[in-house]
Amino acid sequence: MAVDDAVSDFDGSSVLVTRFVDGARLPDGAQKFAMMGDLLGRLHALPYDASVSRPGGASGEDPSREGSPRQDLLAALSFLDAVGTKVAADERERFEQLRDQVRSADDGHGLPEALLHGNLLHAPDHAVLAEDGPVAINWKASGRGPRLADFAYLIWGTGSWNPRRPNQEWIDAAVNAYGRYVKPTDEELDRLEALMYIRTLYLTCFGYRRALTKGKPFDEWGFIQPSEYFSATAAATRAAFRR
Repeated sequence: MAVDDAVSDFDGSSVLVTRFVDGARLPDGAQKFAMMGDLLGRLHALPYDASVSRPGGASGEDPSREGSPRQDLLAALSFLDAVGTKVAADERERFEQLRDQVRSADDGHGLPEALLHGNLLHAPDHAVLAEDGPVAINWKASGRGPRLADFAYLIWGTGSWNPRRPNQEWIDAAVNAYGRYVKPTDEELDRLEALMYIRTLYLTCFGYRRALTKGKPFDEWGFIQPSEYFSATAAATRAAFRR
């Protein structure tokens, strides 16, 4: 529960003061995605009023890029621009392809909006299992934005990494929990695959800048590859909602 006058500014960033939550990490597997789907579903189903006017959904790591999910894409472009002169000639084509992908990415504009958490799926996750059940923590990316951006990032995280492929059990767990509160529109389901790239492109470009700045090769393409994983996961999620 937030204290009175909980939101303030510090060094150019919004600060939200809440109580300490004593809890443990969420369990792994389907149970984790059921808990996270439930948290997002209840959050997105809340009626919002004038108190929820702040744009949210971007990662929130950079105070100059706080706001809607589009800020993640703008930040991603800035990461690439910062190291554009460091790209080796044999990597230039791939670099330009990545930049074009960021420029053409869907930012969720025009989709149904809700109060977003913005960064529930993290490492470690921004949710803990308290005595009374799962509790979302770290709300610095929260605000009003396209609800699908929250859910798309969660769904992206349901897949296995080696090899990268959808996990139907985890997808079903997230969909069943979220669907108790929110029924995505046809347009949201159609654009799900595209919105799965917002945060993952941000993470890819962040890592790209970090690697080139340190003079190291970049090997974190798994955030956005293979593309077949995105299409298959989105298709499985659409099917689960439409059962």
